[in-house]
Amino acid sequence: MRPRPSRPWQYTGVPAWIFAVAAVGTLFILLPLTGMVAQVKWGQFPALITSAASLAALGLSLKTALASTALCLVFGVPLAVLLARAQFPGQRMVRALILLPLVVPPVVGGLALLYTFGRAGLLGQHLNAVGLDIGFSTTAVVMAQTFVAMPFLVLSLEGTLRTAGHRYEEVAASLGAAPATVFRRITVPLVLPGLVSAAVLSFARSLGEFGATLTFAGSLEGVTRTLPLEIYLQREGDPDAAVALSFVLIAVAVVVVLLAYRAPRHVGQGTA
Repeated sequence: MRPRPSRPWQYTGVPAWIFAVAAVGTLFILLPLTGMVAQVKWGQFPALITSAASLAALGLSLKTALASTALCLVFGVPLAVLLARAQFPGQRMVRALILLPLVVPPVVGGLALLYTFGRAGLLGQHLNAVGLDIGFSTTAVVMAQTFVAMPFLVLSLEGTLRTAGHRYEEVAASLGAAPATVFRRITVPLVLPGLVSAAVLSFARSLGEFGATLTFAGSLEGVTRTLPLEIYLQREGDPDAAVALSFVLIAVAVVVVLLAYRAPRHVGQGTA
């Protein structure tokens, strides 16, 4: 008797009501997006998204999101490794503080940055004295995006490190490898798929950042006005342009999220 073909999409261990509730949850996300897409004036779409202000906002968003993702990698990877591999006093408090931007409103983060790095801020007043103005600049946009996006990378990568375990690192260390060598040759390749995924998600979060950016960097066209800010401003004056730009932002976000979920498989296959 020939075996029945397997159906990888079917898992009979899940109760039927789970599928029903999950379908309702999916519709709760999809219906508002569908409603917005239905309002897009497709005949005017190219003109609406190619205005000078729209292109400047999109270009600024992409550049600052890439810069903030780089900063998330530079600072977030060591933080995740420290939390996952080391034991030290106050570790729980450090983790709570690092993840704090996940739970506080972005505008609160923007205020914190403003009162620290603004012209009259705790550190900003000293930086201003030597000619460095951070607030309401493109640098402020990158800092605001990094502030809200880095916890995503730390949380995701820490989970990946804990799941991967540390037996290979212990073996390498027992053979005489220096800690830096173990990190470079063992730890990073071991968690590379998760690192790529975390970086892509951080980029997506930076791209959609609004509250902290508006509070700390303001809305100066070509300098600090990112695509979310442009959408907010267009909402009152030109709703059609706001909807068209929102569609562009959603399309970019969908591509980024798909890459985040596909990247681990791709990297894992390449390193197998």
